[in-house]
Formats: sequence, structure tokens, C-alpha cells
Amino acid sequence: MKILCITYEYPPIGGGGANVAHPLAATLVSRGHSVEVVTSGMPGLPQTETVDGVNIHRVRCVRRRRHYTTTAELMTWIWPALRKALELSREHVFDVNHTHFALPSGIASWLLYRKTGLPYIITTHGSDVPGYNPDRFRIAHSLAQPAWRKVIRDSAKVVSASHFLKKLIQSHIDVPVDVVRNGYAEKFGPSLSAGKKNRILVVTRMFPRKGVQHFFQALEGMKHDWEVVIAGDGPYLPRLKAQVQRKGLNVTFVGFVQGDTLAELYATSKIFVFPSLQENFPTVLLEAMEAGCAIVTTDSDGCAEVVGNAGIATTPECAEQIRNALVLLMGDEERIATYGARGRERIKRFRWARISAQYERAMQRAVAAQPATALHAPATAGAGERK
Repeated sequence: MKILCITYEYPPIGGGGANVAHPLAATLVSRGHSVEVVTSGMPGLPQTETVDGVNIHRVRCVRRRRHYTTTAELMTWIWPALRKALELSREHVFDVNHTHFALPSGIASWLLYRKTGLPYIITTHGSDVPGYNPDRFRIAHSLAQPAWRKVIRDSAKVVSASHFLKKLIQSHIDVPVDVVRNGYAEKFGPSLSAGKKNRILVVTRMFPRKGVQHFFQALEGMKHDWEVVIAGDGPYLPRLKAQVQRKGLNVTFVGFVQGDTLAELYATSKIFVFPSLQENFPTVLLEAMEAGCAIVTTDSDGCAEVVGNAGIATTPECAEQIRNALVLLMGDEERIATYGARGRERIKRFRWARISAQYERAMQRAVAAQPATALHAPATAGAGERK
């Protein structure tokens, strides 16, 4: 198949969704397909390049940070992305458009569908679904919901990585949603590990929804000699630092880290804490599982579906349960090792070869369901209606 991929985030820009888009596209290329990606540009990045067989086209837009953006910045990407997609559609006869994020990427894909008839599959990632991230996008989701419904309604297929997000989508619109887990490519390996240390690690973007403030509440009054390291950046970071200073907690903030630095933190930490209130399919939990960390997370659907029996699930926002889990693990090396071994075993079910095959079948069904005359046909009055 000739696949167009529209996604406003693609490495090195973006977070979890971008880190799904790239390995999936690369694996599809390795399976014999061709993939052209339309994504965001930033100063210092080439407008076009080929990485792992994937042809990447970056368009000009307003984006000041690689790992965080605003709603206003997102809107500057849609029209340049549509223009580039139309240009590529004149050069290639695509079979299908795989779109990451219903908003803003889905808007460009819906407009492209209206112009050309090219069917698109939407992979939702969380913040592109109304109600998922109200601390950041409540107003934006409210304003964009009519467009969001059109994007979802007219897609050939909607995909979610978790049953939680599937239920959230279907609470807004009655459409079928396929659950296809995000894949994961093992990235750390044993060579970086210098042995596990008495360290508790948190890796996340800093938003209230991530629940780090409740982890800090759990640490209040605990007497221990463990190192606590917080890796990540985001708009909530100043308030978290103020909380730590106010409560006199012994916590080290290392900011945004990646590559060998991040790998070494995972590999040498015994406990990983991710107290998020709401998630779709958090990659950081997969990274912690690969590194053999004992995990403390929440029983929110997205987190629990990833971790399974490889960690301890607590009630969201419950500092007491987080504290009890930490006390249990910090006093039991055998339990830490058991959870670590379970995580390394569980990670095998998320290999990209398995996940890409599921996407391949979904794309083939989307192509087969389209009339032979639909691709690259001029838009008509009814072109946006679901067949």
C-alpha cells in the first residue's frame, strides 16, 4: 500500500503520540509499504528527510517547544499540512491516510478527504478526545466539538489504544472503535545498567492530571534514605517545585532528559511511580517495565491496562495508598524483583511486529470498503458523508 500519514507531532517533535507514529510507520515500511509523513516543522529541522525508510515532510507553523505546544500554535499547522498533503496527493496515488490525533491532524485529513476522497484512519491518543484532558483543553474541546464529530464520523476507522479511551469516544458519538494497543520497541538494553539503586523515579510531562502532587503528599512524613528523582518538564513544574520546598521534601528535579541519561535513570531505579489520574496508553510505563522497575501507578483504565500484574495500582488522587505501596516495596527486595520480572515478560506482548500487522489489516479493510472511483476524485456535495 501507498500510505499517507498526517500527524502534527513526529520525532523529534512531540511526546507519546509521536513515539507511536514513527515506529509504526517504520515497521509498515519494513513490511513492504511506502509511507509519506506530513508533520510539523521547527527551526533546525530539515523540511524533508528520510528516516528508517519513511519520507518525512515538515511544514512551517508556529511551534516554540519540541515537547509542548498550545492550542493557538496547533491551529497554525492545519492549513500548511493540508497544502502539503494535497501536493503529495498529486504526486502519489495513495491508498489510505493514517492520521494520528483527531485534533488537529484530523481536520486536515477530513478536508483532504473532502477534496480527494482519500479514506483516512484516525488513531486517537487521548488529548484529542473531548473530556480526556480538561485541565488543558476544556474550552478548546468545547469549541472544536462540531469539527471533531465530523472528523470521527467520516473516518474509515477509529482506533484507540485502550478501552478507556474507546468508551470516552463513544460517550460523544456512536461509532465503532477498534482497540489496538500501542507497540513498543525495546530501547535500553542491559548494557547501560550499573545495578539497581534505592531510587524512586518519576518520568512525565508536568500537568495536574499526571498526579505528581499526590505522590509528593505521599512522601510527607515518610522517613527513608531513598533518592527521589523527577524527570520531565511542563507548565505545572513551578507549582510542584514550590510544593517540595514548602514541605521540605528531599526531591531532585532533573528536567527533561532523553537518550542515555534517561535510560540510565530507568535502568538503575528500583521503583517507578506514575500516579496519573487519566491516561490512554502511557509509554513511560512500558519503559519502566522494560527496565525491570517495580511500578506504582493508578487503577485508571489506561494505566491498569498497560501494567497488568507488573505493579501496584492505587486509587487516583489517593496519597495514602501511594504511601502504603511505597512502604511495602521499599521494605521488600524480593517483591521489587518479582514485579520487575513480570514487567520484562509483559512487555513482549507490545512488540511492533504484532501491532503493525493489526494496523495493516485495518488499513486494507478501509481501502477495500471504498468505491474504486473514490480516490483522488474531486469533492462533491456529499463527499463528506459516511458511506
